[in-house]
Amino acid sequence: MSVTDHIEELRWHIIRSLLMVIVCSVVIFFNIEWIFDRIILGPAHVDFVSYQAMCSLARLVHVDGLCMKQINMQFQNTELSGQFMMSFSSSFIIGFIIASPYVFWEIWRFIKPALTSKEANAASGLVLWASILFFSGVLFAYFVVVPFTVNFFAAYQLSPSFENIITMSNYYDTLNDMILGMGLVFELPVVVYFLSRIGMLTPKLMREKRKYAIIVILVLAAVITPPDWLSIWLVAIPLTFLYEASIKISGRVLAKKVA
Repeated sequence: MSVTDHIEELRWHIIRSLLMVIVCSVVIFFNIEWIFDRIILGPAHVDFVSYQAMCSLARLVHVDGLCMKQINMQFQNTELSGQFMMSFSSSFIIGFIIASPYVFWEIWRFIKPALTSKEANAASGLVLWASILFFSGVLFAYFVVVPFTVNFFAAYQLSPSFENIITMSNYYDTLNDMILGMGLVFELPVVVYFLSRIGMLTPKLMREKRKYAIIVILVLAAVITPPDWLSIWLVAIPLTFLYEASIKISGRVLAKKVA
């Protein structure tokens, strides 16, 4: 197959992926009011499921500080077209998240012909695992990282003279950065798998560079979360576990190559 044929094939994979994202985005757009009230603004409401779980834990361990009584935040829109444009952007992002398994599948269909039959069989479950890891990162951010972050900043008060009036775009951007960031970062084992397959990574190298990896994880956690240590550690701990799991994955890839 010529380079032109490869480019043409890639173009159609991209087109099909975009069409699926657009279809999902349109469905979301026609339900955006419900999604905004129940999902996007969910962590800003005191009856959010994660806060209820925290209150149950607080009663169990007798630590009242874990239970969130109220969220001292009000939202405002500061741009004439702000709410309208946010409807479009949030519909597209949520549409992409929902369509991501299909997008991963299209990527796999483009890559598969370049692999040998043995390599293709070994990597056949990658679309499933990439989807599972991405959604795991999204759900972890939404139900754990975001609620703890909102809890921390809503409860923090420099002076009683101040009132938390948050712009909708600020809240939405924070939510978006954390959720998409965690979804992408949770793909680490998949990236390690491919790098190990082509010989760029080995379990020995990953163990030797573990301390540097932990520093990178902490920096990355600080970038995709607000600047408080609780949120940083909430992200850094599972990423460290993912790194350790990736070492095991790299080891299995190496063992199969030797065999």
